[in-house]
Amino acid sequence: MSTTVVVGSSVAGVRTAQALRTEGYDGRVVLVGAEPGPPYDKPPLSKQFLSGARQAHEVTLLTAQEAHLARIELRLGSAARCLDVAARRLRLADGAELAYDTCVIATGAAARPSPWPVRSGLHVVRTLADSAALRADLLRGGPVVVVGGGFVGAEVAATARGLGCAVTVVDPLPVPMGRLLGPEVGAHFTALHERHGVATRFGTGVEAVTGESGRLRVALTDKTVLPAATVVVGIGAVPNDRWLAGSGLLLDDGVVCDEFCRAVGTGDVYAAGDVARWYHPGHGTRVRVEHWTNAVDQAALVARNITRPEHPQPYAPVPYVWSDQYDWKIQIAGTPADATRHTVVGRLSGGTARGGALYGDDSGRLCAAVTVNWPRALVECRRLLAGQAPFDTALDRVDRLAARAAGRPGATR
Repeated sequence: MSTTVVVGSSVAGVRTAQALRTEGYDGRVVLVGAEPGPPYDKPPLSKQFLSGARQAHEVTLLTAQEAHLARIELRLGSAARCLDVAARRLRLADGAELAYDTCVIATGAAARPSPWPVRSGLHVVRTLADSAALRADLLRGGPVVVVGGGFVGAEVAATARGLGCAVTVVDPLPVPMGRLLGPEVGAHFTALHERHGVATRFGTGVEAVTGESGRLRVALTDKTVLPAATVVVGIGAVPNDRWLAGSGLLLDDGVVCDEFCRAVGTGDVYAAGDVARWYHPGHGTRVRVEHWTNAVDQAALVARNITRPEHPQPYAPVPYVWSDQYDWKIQIAGTPADATRHTVVGRLSGGTARGGALYGDDSGRLCAAVTVNWPRALVECRRLLAGQAPFDTALDRVDRLAARAAGRPGATR
């Protein structure tokens, strides 16, 4: 009987193990996880779990009973320490070794560590324990400073504000997510924060954080100092690949893979999720994507290629991410950074915002779309992106959607 060992018990690892069974894999499946508790979903950690709307058991990805029924062996509470590719063996922190025929690396990413060491009151959000500790501090009250205006920082700011905290968001970019969406669209996110009573200090960096929980001081590059009871640092993530340093695998901001998600130079090691850096045939380069949807889709592709190695399929998704902030559902498809033009359709401001921005590249094609509270348009844009539709064609389609939603026969432009 063949054995597949899946290293990592977050969404990419869990979905890989489950998809192997769906694909008809009849061998042994072992799921390895560093944390002792059951696997859990991570998007709620900055939202529903942090707010208290969901409890720990409500974010569980795989229960022991579900694992048993799917014939998935759980080896939780002991992190992977060494991968011997030649011998096909995985060594765990507790000294145990697992032999495998196929290995899937799905160890995800860790929050980029804070460069400001303080004894207490400073948090990152990546694990269930991280979120629980932050919630405890938020419930004690006092001002909150969030360093980083990306998705995690913005979601934490929205949740903290919903808990009644006074919140300030600090980011060196002049507008949040400006590098991703451009300054014009990014400016709407500044207004979103401010409309909900969150102070913003964009275009300003942090020089130091000092003090302890309840009595922190955040020194900014403009020489002002913000008092804080709690500080949250959301400045990106780093792939969990250091444990593979002696494996012989090629590592470069993640596990370097071919278009089939196989680690280069191997035929029996795959990677999925935040730790995978694979060759994207559509982009002509290697990419690494940190988001739930990519982890789920990549896991399914890896399981399919493991069960049908004679006919592997390349992984060439249209990138997709979402974020829930205050009363906005933000959805992004494609790669806005590739754009040379964009057009806004509908409204991206105020409490009744419902609109989007379409992005085009030098070739005249649609390369990305961002929507606010408009899932129907996002679904259409994802379809158009998959078909490499011309920008003008896509804009006409979305204009028509807006016109129909408004009960008008014409377009919005």
